[in-house]
Amino acid sequence: MSWQDKLRNVEPYQAGEQPKIKNLIKLNTNENPYHPGEKVMAAISDFDAAVLPLYPNPDADDLKHSLAQYHGLKDEQVFLGNGSDEVLALIFLTCFNGQAPVLFPDISYSFYPVYCELYGLNYEKIPLNEHFEIIKEDYYKENSGIIFPNPNAPTGLLVSLEFIEDILMHNQDSVVVVDEAYIDFGGESAVTLLEKYPHLLITQTFSKFRSLAGIRLGVALGNQEIIAKLYDVKNSFNSYPIDSLAQVIGKASMDDSVYIKENARKIIETREYTKRQLKNLGFVMPDSYANFIFIKHPQKDAEYIFQKLRENGILVRYFKKPRINQYLRVTIGTQEQMEIFIENIKKIID
Repeated sequence: MSWQDKLRNVEPYQAGEQPKIKNLIKLNTNENPYHPGEKVMAAISDFDAAVLPLYPNPDADDLKHSLAQYHGLKDEQVFLGNGSDEVLALIFLTCFNGQAPVLFPDISYSFYPVYCELYGLNYEKIPLNEHFEIIKEDYYKENSGIIFPNPNAPTGLLVSLEFIEDILMHNQDSVVVVDEAYIDFGGESAVTLLEKYPHLLITQTFSKFRSLAGIRLGVALGNQEIIAKLYDVKNSFNSYPIDSLAQVIGKASMDDSVYIKENARKIIETREYTKRQLKNLGFVMPDSYANFIFIKHPQKDAEYIFQKLRENGILVRYFKKPRINQYLRVTIGTQEQMEIFIENIKKIID
């Protein structure tokens, strides 16, 4: 056996394009179009660079406490990671150890199967129905863990707390993870179920709702035992806490939540405007509760629309995959950006 044969082969996650072209209207990676708030800007300006030669607070106590207070939890119920992808990677490593498959939707966040392949975990993709809906009864079977986004990505569809509770009640011997990256754009967080269901784990991110994709800050919320085990695995895997500046920025964002919620309201308003305009143009789409929409035109090829938009300086996400290769995922930008997007769409499909 050669040394090449000893290398691990995995098919990596493919992130959305981060173009170097200037002046693009970038609607492909679900970033928030609004700035993260005056308190964040002030925290950056006031940051004491003299602390940078020192290692950061390993527990990010101030940030963790703010998050706990915001969600009505104990500090020990909050896990912090360098981006929600690190949080998810550690969850797969910590919580999904068993012979039965890990269950998640076939159309969902495409990092889930990557983690399973990387860690050698058995998994099963559960098909969404023809309307892209999760069928909860499909998850009432033996498994080593369950994970799904709410709202789902890339569809934007939301399930209710009652729906989540049914899955929890039918899977009391497995950790059930609800990935809430987009919950603040129209859904209700499952945090209220944590006290009743100790096997529930919730992940969130500062990248979308809080306009802080650039600092890579992710969160898990759960019972103290799961959170402690996550920290045990993290500190065995890498010793990198949240960096000093990210801790300060994250805390300032928590203090600026009123402003952040107003930005989310504007995004929701613009999302609904965009949905109405596109439906008038013949597009069909699931009823998104996220900061993006998932659109299809019955007569126009999705890849053709994608290419034409790109030629006109507008970038959206195209997935060349079974079942969804005629759909485009479009991030909701500012009202002005979406009006430009609509005008370009009109010309392309005319």
